[in-house]
Amino acid sequence: MIAAGTQATPLPDAPTTQNTGVELTEIFLSVAPFLDGVQRQVAEQVAAFDPEIAPYAEYALSRQGKQLRAALTGLAANCAGGWNGSVTRAAVIIEMVHLATLVHDDIMDEAEVRRGRPTLASKWGNSVAVLTGDCLFAHSLKLASEFPTTDVCRAVSTSTRNVCSGEIIQNNRKGDLQLAEEQYFELIRMKTGELFALACELGGSLAGADAEETQALRRYGMALGTAYQIYDDCLDLFGAEESAGKSLGTDIAGGKATLPVLLLQQQAGPEMTTKLQQTVGQWDENQLNILRGWLSEFSTLEQSQARLERYLA
Repeated sequence: MIAAGTQATPLPDAPTTQNTGVELTEIFLSVAPFLDGVQRQVAEQVAAFDPEIAPYAEYALSRQGKQLRAALTGLAANCAGGWNGSVTRAAVIIEMVHLATLVHDDIMDEAEVRRGRPTLASKWGNSVAVLTGDCLFAHSLKLASEFPTTDVCRAVSTSTRNVCSGEIIQNNRKGDLQLAEEQYFELIRMKTGELFALACELGGSLAGADAEETQALRRYGMALGTAYQIYDDCLDLFGAEESAGKSLGTDIAGGKATLPVLLLQQQAGPEMTTKLQQTVGQWDENQLNILRGWLSEFSTLEQSQARLERYLA
C-alpha cells in the first residue's frame, strides 16, 4: 500500500503516437505553414468587431495555445487533396469556437489564470466575458455561413450545440463522482471529442475526400479527442503545472468526475465515496497528495492509460 501523502509518478509532458515514439510536435511540423496561416487569420478577425468590443476579442483570440484542432484540420486535408483556402477558413472557425468555449469555461470554473495570464473574466468581469464568448460563437457561425453550401455551417452549428450540451450536462452533474463509465465517455465525446471530429471531417471533405473517407476521418477525430480528454484528466491529477498550463486538481476540486477518480470508486466502494466527498469539501494542495496516494494504490492511472490506448489503436 502506498502512503496517503505519496506523490505518484507523473505523466510525461506530452503523449506520443501509438508505438512509434514520434512526438506530436514532429507531426505538426508538416502543417506548420498551414498553422501560421490559421493563426494569422484568427488574429485578423478582431477587425470585424465594433471598436469598443475589439480589445476583448483580441485578448480572447491572442493566445491560441497548441492549435490541436487546427492542426487536425490540416492533417486531415493532407489525407485527401491537401489544404486550400477553404480548409484554412474551416480551421479558423473551429479555433474560434474552441476559444469561445474556453472563455465560458473559465467563468464556470471561476478560473483566475489561463496559459500564464489573467482570464478574460478575471480581467473584465463575468458579464463582459459571457458576452465576448457569445460574440465569438456568433462570428464563427457567420464565417461558416459564407461557404457556398450550407454543409459547413450545419456541421459547425451541430458540433457547437453538442459541445455546449456536454458542458451543461457536466455542470448539472457537478459533484456526482459516481458516474457510470459509459456516461463519462458519452460526456467527453460531446464536450471534447466533438471538435476534434469536426476538424477531421471538414479538413477531409473540403480537401476532396468522398463521403466514406470523410466519415472515417470524423470517427478518427472523435476517438483521438476522447483519448485526449482522458490524458487531460490524468494530467490534472498527476502532471506538472508547467505542462498542464493550470493549477493541478482543479477538475476534482470543482466536482468534475474524471476517469481516474471514477475507476477508484468502482474498485474501492462506498467508503471511498465518503472519503472523496470529504476531500473535495476541504480541498487544498495537501488533499491532492492524499488523493494521488489513493489513486496510485488502486493503479487507476495505469488503467486510465490502458483505456486511452484503446482509442489510439
